[in-house]
Amino acid sequence: MNRVRIYLTLSIGIIAAALVSSCSTTRRIPADEILYTGIKSFKVSAPDSVRIPSGMISTIKSQVNVAPNNYWKLVGWRYPFPLGLWVYNNWPNPPKGFRHWLYEKLVEEPVLVSDVRPEVRTHMIEQILDNNGYFRGTATYSLVQGKNPKKAKILYDITPGPAYPISGVQLLPDSTVLGALIDSLALSDSYLKSERPRYSTDSLSIARTRITNALRNRGYYFFRPEFIEYLADSIAKPGEIELKMMLASNVPKIALQPYTTGKVTVHVARNQGGGEPDTVEMARATLIQMMPSKLRRKIIDECVSFRPGRRFAVRSMDRTQSNFARLGIFNNIDINAVPDTSDMAARRLNVDIYATFDEPLETSLEVNASSKSNSYIGPGMTFGVTNKNMFGGGEQLSVKLTGTYEWQTGSGRRSIFNSYEIGLTGSLAFPRLLAPRFVPRSRYDLNWTRFQLNADLLNRPHYFKMAQFNASINYDWRLRRHVSNTLTLFKLTYTNLLHTTHDFDSIMTANPAVAQSFKSQFIPQMIYTYVYDRAFGRDNTLNWQFSVQEAGNIFWAIYQACGKKGEKELFGTPFSQFVKGQTQLVWGRRLGMGDHWLVSRVAVGAAHAYGNSSQVPYSEQFYVGGANSIRAFTVRSIGPGSYRAAPGQSDDYFDRTGTFKFEANVEYRFPIAGPLHGALFLDSGNVWLLKDDPMRPGGTLRGKSFLRDLALGTGVGLRLDISMLVIRGDLGIGIHAPYDTGKRGYYNMKSFGNSLAFHLAIGYPF
Repeated sequence: MNRVRIYLTLSIGIIAAALVSSCSTTRRIPADEILYTGIKSFKVSAPDSVRIPSGMISTIKSQVNVAPNNYWKLVGWRYPFPLGLWVYNNWPNPPKGFRHWLYEKLVEEPVLVSDVRPEVRTHMIEQILDNNGYFRGTATYSLVQGKNPKKAKILYDITPGPAYPISGVQLLPDSTVLGALIDSLALSDSYLKSERPRYSTDSLSIARTRITNALRNRGYYFFRPEFIEYLADSIAKPGEIELKMMLASNVPKIALQPYTTGKVTVHVARNQGGGEPDTVEMARATLIQMMPSKLRRKIIDECVSFRPGRRFAVRSMDRTQSNFARLGIFNNIDINAVPDTSDMAARRLNVDIYATFDEPLETSLEVNASSKSNSYIGPGMTFGVTNKNMFGGGEQLSVKLTGTYEWQTGSGRRSIFNSYEIGLTGSLAFPRLLAPRFVPRSRYDLNWTRFQLNADLLNRPHYFKMAQFNASINYDWRLRRHVSNTLTLFKLTYTNLLHTTHDFDSIMTANPAVAQSFKSQFIPQMIYTYVYDRAFGRDNTLNWQFSVQEAGNIFWAIYQACGKKGEKELFGTPFSQFVKGQTQLVWGRRLGMGDHWLVSRVAVGAAHAYGNSSQVPYSEQFYVGGANSIRAFTVRSIGPGSYRAAPGQSDDYFDRTGTFKFEANVEYRFPIAGPLHGALFLDSGNVWLLKDDPMRPGGTLRGKSFLRDLALGTGVGLRLDISMLVIRGDLGIGIHAPYDTGKRGYYNMKSFGNSLAFHLAIGYPF
């Protein structure tokens, strides 16, 4: 404890001394040296006819920038109190002991201008200009000093020369098959075929890499980008570059010859090592499996993209690697191609694939929570266990246990919260489409067939206890790179109110429409979901989701064909009949060169009950609010429309659902420090009823009141993006509530404190 007090006392003393003695951070700097305090600026002096790309300026900055003292790399700027420099200049360094240890922990040696060597960095800038076609450019530097002559920033003055275009490209002689092939690829290259492109060594390097990749997919496996050379002539045409393409003089003979695919061998090792080899000949490969191990051998043939006897392609290596990785049962996959030495004249490459089984069991834990400053708070958790290789073919058996608990704070009345929800989900997924096989195998991803069982218990102690069970069969497939499809061939859900209280019965009696949506019933469904997810370059992303579902129509048609009239039942219980559709569009746009994004989202949904049902089931109706919706309002605290229960009536939480939904969000995301990011957002939306309900006045969708019924909120957020995990906290601020709050004007929140809502969640909101 005394050691801790000494440490704290010394630390506080050092910090205080640094604050009052900042001028002493240069006391030990030699007379002929200057403390470097960073780059003042990059001044580009270019004539109007010369345009410098912003990306090249960023490259120059990243190449020549040197971090000064008291520079926080995580944040990207200097912190104001140079504690480490002050310790270096003013605190003696004992040879040993606690003060020596503390000195070593705190000290920071000064970064001097002589260490930065700006004269060398100006030569680096001139080289970058030359590499980008701005020949005869110059770069100089000057020191910018303030009150203390022992400190200085560096100002770089850059004067680029004129941009040199490539006036023409002389290709290889087409006297050989390889030369003719390289010429045809060069003529189709986006950079080399463009008219008078600006000379750029990076672009030329990328072009020859593209040519090399194409050659390696045509059998020239041993060809490398450095085997293509360029000769640039700036004398023949002043101010322009004549380019000549040639093969390097040291190209090995093996790189000049195309190869075909020879024998393919797959070696499968056990995770714990050892075992006895078992060799099996298959259509595309020879399998050597270390036994005992669990493997459905047919999938090996399905994963191998090579075809013996065909022209060897690196693309086949990549696809085979991806196919093995997608199974999720191997933790290490290596593919090697070696010449067949038994017959060198045949020019064949034998392929050896080495795969090692991963541990079959995987566990996961997800945690989230939400809170409102004057309302609700509650944590949630999902724990899952997955066997990734149940039957040896990548089949996944998973079990997930989900639990949430919610309560209400700051309220004197009895709450419907202080409740819990427990769910258990089991699923068995096959990495292929089982019968009917209406979709071919995808080269972009695995197709999946999923069987799922779920049981869920929701307990609102003051109102009801509800159980829900469902079983489903899903098909997931991807025919194109950016498009995924999900078809729920059949899903049967059963909801049952196990227990209700007098208060809940009173609410249902007062609102028959809500009572109908809560009744015990079966919900037989078919659902189709389409997702288009694509990035357009580095600066634009687009995600569009669309889903449509029907419930009860097939059973209703069967009963009608059999002459059944009136309400129709399944296992003695009525079943629901409705249609429902939803769509969501999310567009992201990068702002500038950094990790700054403007992300927008629009979501619309509608549901309609008919035939065997007068109301859409409560679990299938829409609601808004919460961490992924309108973040200034908690879940089910607004809607439908402008409806709000009159003062003194029962809690209207159950009324806050609808059969039409509209949401719109705009969020600006920006980096703060390393994995820490920030956000500013604006959310709007609501739910409405498509059928009039006299018990919920103002809840029906009307064109003339649509804009007025939209709730509006803004706010700020923090995101901790740690690799695959994003922890998010959002503080929403209400601007407009769609109901009458007693205040006039568009901003009608009762108070600023009452308008705040905080949400803690996992992942981005959209």
